[in-house]
Parts: sequence; structure tokens; C-alpha cells
Amino acid sequence: MNKIPSFTINHEKLLRGIYVSRKDVVGNEVVTTFDIRMKEPNREPVLHNGAIHTIEHLAATYLRNDPEWKDRVVYWGPMGCLTGNYLLLRGDWESRDIVELMKRTFQFVADFEGEIPGAAPRDCGNWLLHDLPMARWEARKFLDEVLMNMSEENLVYPQ
Repeated sequence: MNKIPSFTINHEKLLRGIYVSRKDVVGNEVVTTFDIRMKEPNREPVLHNGAIHTIEHLAATYLRNDPEWKDRVVYWGPMGCLTGNYLLLRGDWESRDIVELMKRTFQFVADFEGEIPGAAPRDCGNWLLHDLPMARWEARKFLDEVLMNMSEENLVYPQ
């Protein structure tokens, strides 16, 4: 049985950043999957369930309304390992292409106040599992420490 490509990435060397996880051809289009890695795997605590759930709601809301990118967004959602999120975009993209989009997205999450979009019982499968203060803290940390200081090692998977 062949290994899934994402299982071949050396997670012991993986840093926080934006990585192209894969590119798939769907019909006549390329869909690029990004690994938005907010935590260093196995070296720091993972994202709290309530925080990543709230980040999911806020980032998805922002991305699906971004004037430049909204028509390219296919999906935004958390990784099962709770160290980051996946972003799927229509088109053949590289990590550098979405740095500014991720800065705006995480700024939106870090600054968000008020009712979390889609966080009511009729709209969400686990509406009580939200933590806005922690989501804001994690978004600010990722924005300040990673997105505002991007380097090649935060954009290309380690070998």
C-alpha cells in the first residue's frame, strides 16, 4: 500500500507556516491544498478544540467573503492533529501567493468581537464548543510570530 504524501513530510522538522500540501486536477481545474500550520508538530501544545473550532468558523466566514479570493475558496477546516488547518483553493497556487490573504484572515480572527458566525444550535453541530478569547490569542500569536516574519523555511516543506 502506498503512503499518503502528507505522511511522508518530516513532522519532526516541520515549522509553523504555509505549505502546499498537494495539487489535484478536478475536471479542468487544479485545486491546491494548503497546510496552514499554526503549531510545530509534537513540539508544542496543539490548538484547543474550542479555539480551533472558532478559528474554523471565523476564517471560513472571512475567506468566503474576501473580495479577491472568495470565488476560489473550496474549503477551510481544521487538521485532525489540531496543529493547523487546511485551505483548498481553485487554481494552481504556491505558498507565497496566499501570504497576504492569510495575514488578513488571521488579523480578522485576532480582532473579532461579537457573535461567532454560525455558532447557534441550528447552524452548528457542536455550538457549545467555541472559545473566542483563545481563538483570538492563537490567531494573534500565529500572525505576529509567523505570518509577519515569513521566510523560505515557513513556505517549503522540510526534506
